[in-house]
This record gives sequence, structure tokens and C-alpha cells, in this order.
Amino acid sequence: MMTGQIDLTDLEFPLTIRPSTRVSDEHLMRFSAQNRPYKIERSREGDITIMTPVGGIGSAHEMYVASSLFNWAEEDATGIAFSPNGGFNLPDGSCLSPDAAWIPLERWNALSAEDQNGFPPLCPDFLIEVRSKSDSRGAVEAKMQVWIENGAKLAWLIDPVDSRVTIYQPGSEPEKLERPAVVLGTGPVQGFALRCARLWASR
Repeated sequence: MMTGQIDLTDLEFPLTIRPSTRVSDEHLMRFSAQNRPYKIERSREGDITIMTPVGGIGSAHEMYVASSLFNWAEEDATGIAFSPNGGFNLPDGSCLSPDAAWIPLERWNALSAEDQNGFPPLCPDFLIEVRSKSDSRGAVEAKMQVWIENGAKLAWLIDPVDSRVTIYQPGSEPEKLERPAVVLGTGPVQGFALRCARLWASR
């Protein structure tokens, strides 16, 4: 059982821990709250990954992307958007937190109040991950595949480090866009447009 605050001084991140017993949702939520501002996720194997907060530029990028999706969702009114702090219990047993996510209202409203207050037991229809300078490209790309394997209909990897957007969809090879000015939503988020120019460093 993992509870309480832990000393993470002088450790290399991301840090992966394999508990002797699988960490429950309740204990994961409590452990995350006790160790803020670290971002904590659970893999399908039950491993716990602890990630450091992003720096100033990374935080600004995450806020911009999440707020853009939120503003569109409020206007569109067919679904609900989630911030980087929200975790989702996926079908494979992992509990992951995207940097922004969207779920249609009918799926959200079908959940019990208990499920809505905890880690919702579903995969978002649409999600966005934003790669920060401290993120390994390989690790982030592997995480995108996990989202698709668990039922995401559309997922975007925004990579300000390499000035690229990669679009993931089930049954298709990832589509890479180099320094796009705008990325247009399809499928579940038809009508959403993310203006990307401010995410790319000037050359």
C-alpha cells in the first residue's frame, strides 16, 4: 500500500515504482494528493510512474491547449472537457492523465456520481498530450498507443520541442504535421480547431 508523502530528492525522473501489491484507485488518489505537484500514473502492470511538474514554457503550452479545448467544448455543448489533473481508469487497468481530454455528454452522464468523482472508468473519445522538454519522445509515443488501444477515437501529440503534431486514430498509421498553423478536429470533435503558431519556437 502506498500512502503518505515520499522524499524524492536527488532521484531521476520519471521515476517508476513497482509496489508489492496493486495500488487501488482510492490509495492512488490519496497518494497523488499527498505528493503534489508531481504527476502520478498507474500502468496496466500496476507500476506507479511519478513525473515532475513541467517548467514555465511547458505549463503555458498545456494551459493554452487545455483552455482551447475547454472553450470549444463550452460553445459546442455536446461534451465535457477535462484538465491535465484528471485521471482515467482505462480498460487495460492503467490509470493515465492526458493534458486535455473530451468525452461526449451521453457517456459522461451514464456514469454514477461515484465514478464521476473518482477516476472515471472509461477512455476519453478525444485527448491531447503535450510533450515537454523533459519527456522522452519514445515514452510519449508509447503512451499515445496505449490511449488508442484502450478506445480513444482520436488523439493528438503536440510536440513543441520538435515543432510537430502527430495525429493518432484507430486502424491508421500516425499522421505527422510539421509546424502546422492550425490542426482541425475530426470525428468526435468535428469543428474544434487548435491554432498552433504560438506553440512553435521562432527559428
